[in-house]
Amino acid sequence: MKAEQKLNMTMLCDFYELTMGNGYFRTGYKDKITYFDLFFRSVPDSGGFAIAAGLEQLIEYIENLHFSEEDIDFLRSKGLFDENFLEYLRNFRFTGDIYAMPEGTPVFPREPMVVVRAPAIEAQLIETFALLCVNHQSLIATKANRIVRAAKGRAVLEFGSRRAQGTAAAIVGARAAYIGGCKATACTISDEVYGVPATGTMAHAWVQMFDTQYEAFATYCRLYPNNAVLLVDTYNTLKSGVPDAIRAFNDVLKPLGIKKCGIRLDSGDIAYLSRCARQMLDEAGWTECTIAASNSLDEHLIRDLWAQDAKIDAFGVGERLITAKSEPVFGGVYKLVAVEDGEGEIIPKIKVSENVGKITTPHFKKVCRFYGRDTGKAIADYMCVHDEVVDDSRDMTIFDPEATWKKKNVYNFESRELLVPIFLGGKRVYESPSLEEIRSYCAEQVETLWDEVKRFDNPHTYYVDLSQKLWDIRHELLDKSSAR
Repeated sequence: MKAEQKLNMTMLCDFYELTMGNGYFRTGYKDKITYFDLFFRSVPDSGGFAIAAGLEQLIEYIENLHFSEEDIDFLRSKGLFDENFLEYLRNFRFTGDIYAMPEGTPVFPREPMVVVRAPAIEAQLIETFALLCVNHQSLIATKANRIVRAAKGRAVLEFGSRRAQGTAAAIVGARAAYIGGCKATACTISDEVYGVPATGTMAHAWVQMFDTQYEAFATYCRLYPNNAVLLVDTYNTLKSGVPDAIRAFNDVLKPLGIKKCGIRLDSGDIAYLSRCARQMLDEAGWTECTIAASNSLDEHLIRDLWAQDAKIDAFGVGERLITAKSEPVFGGVYKLVAVEDGEGEIIPKIKVSENVGKITTPHFKKVCRFYGRDTGKAIADYMCVHDEVVDDSRDMTIFDPEATWKKKNVYNFESRELLVPIFLGGKRVYESPSLEEIRSYCAEQVETLWDEVKRFDNPHTYYVDLSQKLWDIRHELLDKSSAR
């Protein structure tokens, strides 16, 4: 393939999606309506919740689904596919329905983040890309949100492009980190493409390029007087780095009446150095000078810095954010949950496993979130069959679907459906919010969670319960499967 050719992402699929599609075509299942759920089984880092992200890229993919002549020729060369199936692919487009949780929504294990209702071949073909989009960006948004919460209101900057696992991971990873609460990114193209604010000042090479550290600092202040953030650890942070920065601020910024400036610490004992640097800056009259810290940070190290009385105003977080290094797999899966018969009746399907955690929840479902009318806090999520009506004008008793004796009375609550229509009949019906709106929505929704759910260690398990009707359907199918 020539370098200038643009990849057709329709072909970014597992090969079995094509062999199954060919099989559906040849056995008369081509037009059979199916229902698939995209969900995850456990929260990364043993956290209390995850953040949904990646929907916008999935939408773009669906809108551009097509097979080129080159794609069809390639598939023909494999010697596996029926010629009528290849002809079908020549005019392929998505004609089904997609429902999804908006980006930025806090989500919990086993509840569908995306629901696909479509003819079998169409629903099967989009599996890999749907998982790729949602898994990756939800992982990064979740990790970013943990780090942002650990920062306690101080700015977190995403600095990980050079450590990301490929170009796409760097670009959309910065987008996901912004949704999760990061203030800016070092990745310039993410600003150009998505509007994630790009920021950055200098590397050690700038300081080394000049004959003296002071000259490097003073020159930078003259070039960028309104964005003078100086990297002070190239040689000796406290003996020369901070003193030379103060001298450059005094000589260049002070005559201009500029008080806004900063320094960055990128090595050493960050807590100790920040305390010493803060004292030196304050004694020199630069009380408004900020201190930023970088160097392989994550939520746990940031929390430790606060315990050591660090004086940090902003954090630059790289590899441990952009790769979600502590747990780099989100674990979302895509499972068949129902089909329609010839009369349009929905027939629930279940996947059974020796591993209890892998048993699916069948049927075409909706997910409701209950909020306390008095507190505004999220109380529980409630999964039910698509046509059930939740009456939030009356008290309800909900129960744990695994430990059914655990019950909770819910009262004075408001029920809101989380899944919204994205495509209906193949046509997009969803107007995507701006990235700023998604980011704000995420922050607002995280605030609806109780602090116990937001703990990093041993968080409270948030209630995700099934309606009685859905529970009965699930267990009826389990009983039938055990009799086979």
